[in-house]
This record gives sequence, structure tokens and C-alpha cells, in this order.
Amino acid sequence: MTLLTRWGAELDPDAVLPEYPRPQLVRDGHLNLNGRWEYAFTGGGRRQPAEYDGEIIVPFSPESPLSGVGRQLRPDETLWYRRTVDLPDGFRPEGHRVLLHFGAVDQTCHVFVNDIEVGGHEGGYLPFCLDITDALRDGSGTLVVEVRDPSDTGDRAWGKQKLKRGGIWYTAQSGIWQTVWIECVPAVHVERLTLVPHLDESCVEVTVHAEADQPAQIQIHAEGEVVGQADAAPNEAVRIPVPDVRPWSPEDPFLYDVTVRLGDDHVAGYFGMRSFGVGPDENGTPRLLLNGRPYFHAGILDQGYWSDGMYTAPSDEAMVHDIATMKRLGFTMLRKHIKVEPLRWYHHCDRLGILVWQDMVNGGGPYRPAVITPPAVVPMRLGDGRHEWFGRAGAGGRERFREEMRETIGHLRNVVSIAVWVPFNEGWGQFDAAAVAAEVKALDPTRTVDHASGWHDQGAGDLNSLHVYFRRFRVPRRSDPRVLVLSEYGGYNLRVDGHAFNDKDFGYKRYDSAGRLGAAFARLHAQQIVPAIPRGLSATVYTQLSDVEDELNGLLTYDREVCKLPEDLVRSVNARLRLTGGTGLTSAGGPPPPTR
Repeated sequence: MTLLTRWGAELDPDAVLPEYPRPQLVRDGHLNLNGRWEYAFTGGGRRQPAEYDGEIIVPFSPESPLSGVGRQLRPDETLWYRRTVDLPDGFRPEGHRVLLHFGAVDQTCHVFVNDIEVGGHEGGYLPFCLDITDALRDGSGTLVVEVRDPSDTGDRAWGKQKLKRGGIWYTAQSGIWQTVWIECVPAVHVERLTLVPHLDESCVEVTVHAEADQPAQIQIHAEGEVVGQADAAPNEAVRIPVPDVRPWSPEDPFLYDVTVRLGDDHVAGYFGMRSFGVGPDENGTPRLLLNGRPYFHAGILDQGYWSDGMYTAPSDEAMVHDIATMKRLGFTMLRKHIKVEPLRWYHHCDRLGILVWQDMVNGGGPYRPAVITPPAVVPMRLGDGRHEWFGRAGAGGRERFREEMRETIGHLRNVVSIAVWVPFNEGWGQFDAAAVAAEVKALDPTRTVDHASGWHDQGAGDLNSLHVYFRRFRVPRRSDPRVLVLSEYGGYNLRVDGHAFNDKDFGYKRYDSAGRLGAAFARLHAQQIVPAIPRGLSATVYTQLSDVEDELNGLLTYDREVCKLPEDLVRSVNARLRLTGGTGLTSAGGPPPPTR
């Protein structure tokens, strides 16, 4: 059965995800290439097909219902995309370069314009950009994309995708799954911005990255008024004072605007004045800090899967729905689980006001059940220097993970709401986690690191991070200087007929009515979670935001149509968590900033 969301049911193939895709580096004008393309599946060779199989709706993977294809790309096959590109009159000013952007293509691709190979990319979760100026003919071209995807048979990041799906592992998806778009830039232009708030010093550190020999003009705006400005040499950080700082928080997600001029180039972005860290509360207990004060993270696990678009949300409104619904239910944090979202998702977290724990995407494999399964029920800790035990025997695969980790941190560094980096989860492809945590902290000292979420703790990072599903949660007796967090728990199941992916029913405890589920949910928190907060528990991540395929343990059904528990009940539980954790419930500011 095809399980459509309300947004998928209303999808216009000629206006798919039309919003500007890069909210923290905005230029006037862009050409969105989402929508109708041609596609073809061929054998493993690189010869372009003579004929194409039909129409695909980009950026939905061919395995997803919204793509219109419904076919799995196998490791021994090649997926081809084709469409024509015609730049509108006046779109490219004289002397400007034409840049082609892909939000993400899973997993390895080569790109051709007018039969000229203009570049390619490896890795399925991060964006890339190609200069196609010289390949166009009078502003037009035929664009062809060649894709291969070994999925979980390779060692690059593949997340929770499996060719043999089931249980906690989901249908493998492939190809283009984020927005494809074109922009024109002057020869001298801003390549990226690095924006680092220093709340304790009431300033923001701005770096304008560009190949240029002229200064950039930077302005900081608050509610339309210029509050700070400076000239800065390219690639050199400059600190700009921010007067009368209004800190960002989930209760008051205030954002400052920033504009940059470099020659003929003009870009706009934003930042929030906030700080993350760890430190003692008034009793000396280690806590997570937001803006220098203890702040309880009442979180939920967010897989980012959709019943009709798989990795790709059917619309911008759908992304907002998930974030806004969880915030309305009283959660202050989303743990983005084993996936890197489009930048617009993070933008909505920034402006709506919800913290994000960002997982890195696991790779390697195959994983040994004896390593990744028993810790769920039996206390067990293995040293992750035994790489072959964790599916990480290959040195090349380990280095590729670290490369993608560095790129992920660089890609998401400016996101206001990201509070925690999570390199590894439950031993999946884990290796040398202490050294990896140290590298993460060196790359970004402004955020907290959860080096090994769940088990196989190596004693590193900032958090003592536990997953508890099959036993009662108790605060560990062993003293630990790190902050105690329950980074996964719950996972209670309820099937809602007419809103399930199939007849499977995977989860950790099953209930047959919303009443029984609600009573168990309330009892779990009252008896196990709330009493642990005064003893050091500083964050929780309930499993999970929505059902995903076989898993029926979401607060929402897979199609997002049903909230399985009364909203008042979930809000009251989260309110108690936050009050016990010392986090206030009232907002200090007005409505969230508008979308961009």
C-alpha cells in the first residue's frame, strides 16, 4: 500500500520544493531544477543509454512513491538522469559564472553538460557545486547525471539504509534526493561565510571566504536596524561587537541578520547569539549549559524518513510540521538520527527555536550482531581499537568517515540550533572514538560532543550517553565527570490501522490502545526519568518522532496524520521534565523570525 502524506497527495510536479535552498548564504535569484527529469537504469557500465525509461520527479529517489518510478537501484546498476537547462533572459549578467548545485546525491555521481564531464562527487549526504559556464552553449545545455550506489555493501556512509530492509533498517534509497539548482556569481564572489557567536564577549566572529584581494563590507542587523559593521580582508576572521545582546534560545529564537558585499557580489545570512557547554550546577553536578546556565534537553529521536518521499520531505511545509509539532508537544531538542538534512530543515529549527543533536552518518560494515546487539540487554563495553569487530577493518573506509565528518561539521557549522555532535551510535562502524571525539572538539570547540551514543563507551567526549529500552533506567553508581544523558529510550509501539507501512510491528513494548500507551508513557517518566534528573540526568531522547516502515513506535504515524497520544499528556510530561531540570517554560520574546 502506498502511504501518502497530505503534502505528497498535493504535490505539484512542476513546483517541487521551490524555496531558496541555502538560507544562510542567500543571493538574489536562483534557478530551481527540481521537477520532471528523464531516467534510465542500465548495467554497470558508463555508456549513456540510447533511450530513457521514463519520467522521474526530482529530487525524490527512484525507490520512493513520489518519484513516480518505484524501483530499487542495485549495486551492479547505473542510474541515469537527463534534462535540458535554459537560462532565462537576463539571468546571467556579463562576466558571471554559472554554478550548478546538488544538495545531495546518493552515492557516487558524474555530471555532464552537453556531453562534457564537468565534475562529480562521492558520498551521499553532502552538497557539492560545479562550475558549468564553459560547457553551456548560448545559456543552454543538456544535463546528464550518472549515479552508482552500493548502499550497505560499500564502506561509505549509508546510514539506516539496507538492501534487505527490516526492523530498524529501512529501504535503501539512491540518486538525487535534495534540491538541484543554479545560481550566477561574479568572478570574484563570496564562497562561504563562517559565523561564530561569542556570547560572553558580546561579539560575532565573521570570516568571508573568497579568492579576492579586496576587503568585504559586513553589516549586522537586528530587526532591520544596523547594529554593527566592519570591513574584513577575505579569509581573515574579524570580530564585530553586538550591542545589547539578545541571546538565542528555544524560548526566544532571536536571529541577527548579516549582509556582506564583496565587489559586485552581495550575500545575506543570519546567526544567533548563544553558547553551548558543560559545567556544574549549584550542587556541583555536571550539566549541559545553554548561554552559561543549566538547560535540560527534552529531546526526541528524529529519523527524517517520510512514507512517500523517503529521505526527501514532500514539501517545506512538511518539514516545518514535524519541527513545530514537536515543539508544541513540549520538546526542546531533536536528535537528527543518522542523516544530514537539507539546510532548510536546520533553518526552520533555528527560527522556530529547537535544539539539534546532529549524528554523523554511519558506514563500514558488515556489522557483527555479537557487537551491536547484546549491549541492548546486557552491560557490555568493547574497546573500539579492534576495528574488524566493528566493521571497520579497512583503513580507507575509516579515513573516508573522518573526511565526511570534517565536511559535515564544516557544512553545518553556522547552524544556530546545533548543540551536540554525535560521531557514533550503538557501535555501528565505530572506531577510535576517543580520537575522533578529540578531532571533533578541535574542529568545533563551541559545541558539546557525544562520542559514542548508546554503548561501547570509550570514556571520551562530554557526555555519558546511555540507551535503555529493555530494562529499568537507573542512574549509574559509578562516578563520571561527564554529563549524564539518556540518548535513547522508550520506543513504545501502537499500530494505527490505515496509517501503517505494512503488517509488521517492530518496537520495544507493544500496546493495543492509546489509553494504555498513554498510561505507560506517563508512568515511565514519573517513575524512572523525573527522579533521575536531580541525580544528574541532563537530557533525554525519546524514541521516536514518527513511525518508520516496520517500526510503529513513533508519536506520529508514518504519514504524520495521527498523533497517538493526547497532546496535553505529552506536554505535561515534558513540562515536568523541564521544570525538574530547571528550565523555564515561558518565552522571553515574540514570534519566531520569518522563513527565508
